[in-house]
Amino acid sequence: MSKKKHPYRLYLTEEQMPKQYYNLRADMKELPEPMLNPVTKNKATLEDLLPVFCEELARQELDDKTRYVDIPKEIQEMYRIYRPSPLIRAFNLEKYLQTPAKIYYKFEGNNTSGSHKLNSAIAQVYYAKQEGIKHLTTETGAGQWGTALAEACSYFNIPLSVYMVKASYEQKPFRKDIMRTFGANVIASPSNTTKVGKEILKNHPNTTEAVEKAVTTPDSKYVLGSVLNQVLLHQSIIGLECEKAFEILDEYPDIIIGCAGGGSNLGGLMAPFMRDKIKGKHNPRIIAVEPASCPTLTRGKYTYDYCDTGKMTPLAKMYTLGCDFIPAPNHAGGLRYHGMSPIISKLYHDKYLEAVSTKQTDVFDAAILFAQKETIFPAPESSHAIKVAIDEALKCKETGEEKTILFGLTGTGYFDMTAYSSYLDKTMTNYIPTDEELEKSFPNIIED
Repeated sequence: MSKKKHPYRLYLTEEQMPKQYYNLRADMKELPEPMLNPVTKNKATLEDLLPVFCEELARQELDDKTRYVDIPKEIQEMYRIYRPSPLIRAFNLEKYLQTPAKIYYKFEGNNTSGSHKLNSAIAQVYYAKQEGIKHLTTETGAGQWGTALAEACSYFNIPLSVYMVKASYEQKPFRKDIMRTFGANVIASPSNTTKVGKEILKNHPNTTEAVEKAVTTPDSKYVLGSVLNQVLLHQSIIGLECEKAFEILDEYPDIIIGCAGGGSNLGGLMAPFMRDKIKGKHNPRIIAVEPASCPTLTRGKYTYDYCDTGKMTPLAKMYTLGCDFIPAPNHAGGLRYHGMSPIISKLYHDKYLEAVSTKQTDVFDAAILFAQKETIFPAPESSHAIKVAIDEALKCKETGEEKTILFGLTGTGYFDMTAYSSYLDKTMTNYIPTDEELEKSFPNIIED
């Protein structure tokens, strides 16, 4: 197909937007291991999850059989404010690289949160509202999730407490103010407002405590923006829109690349394409990209671990660095969560996808190049995927192969100027933990 037949941006119509979420677990040959009760270490039941999560979300977390889940009309209505998101052909980047590869990216930054996080925030707040929940708590690192959740809570009129990692709270005051604009109460975490916070303050001053607030406050629940099965379910709207767009273009991606912190973006982007791979319909390469300073898949252990620092949530079997792992203070690229989605972990363990790690200076090299050629200022998290997409395109230049590459541009970097300044001022450094440093957190993992 000639260049003229490819639009720079392909937008689906509102009528073409997905009306159902896709549950990848329903098509996996082997399912992830079940969650465990953090006290008894027995298989977690619905009742075990209810102190933390609202009931519908707890059901979604445990449901590995329902292939498609209807998206309620109220959620669809809010999605239409900023969706469908565009599938963009990176013509200028291709030209600069002189590659025969075709590079596409799914841009999820067209909303105030500046990221894909709003897709699940809307769903989680809606279900909480339906159950009569009066207050929600969450934790946020870089701030995209907290911002997205504040937007959704404002829309559905539910009070929100956001525990923001103290380093980000201090480095990104404008993120905090956006959350406050939408009515959220933002607390630097750890704080002295919870028992968990007081304990963490003694040892790790850059971790969070939102779960305790939820379980000790009447009519309050905890919501999380990544890792969980329910989150990947909601984020499947990204991949489903991509699938439809590629059908319109009469194309199919050979390589799918996503940044990976907890797995929400990659899990959503890859969902229908991983389904095709599992069923033998297509065989795309799927690549998870993580920071070398937080190498969960590439250097972590595949075992049961807590999903939170306070050790109050159910245990999940996943690739993890240990729930006590804290990235180095100079880590600027996001994707700092200690564990990985159980779904992605299982698929990686079973060799359905690949994982690579990259240094943050290389990530920002790619970010600057992408901004200059494509005129979008990318989030550091997204730039991990950009880096590997460029690498794969250059491999095609060497081999002459005309592969179709798809990567997830999860959001924009306007609130990450401290990191960009560090890079541009040449004060950014790379930190890669030693095996000995990683071992310090591994002994605290619950072995299965």
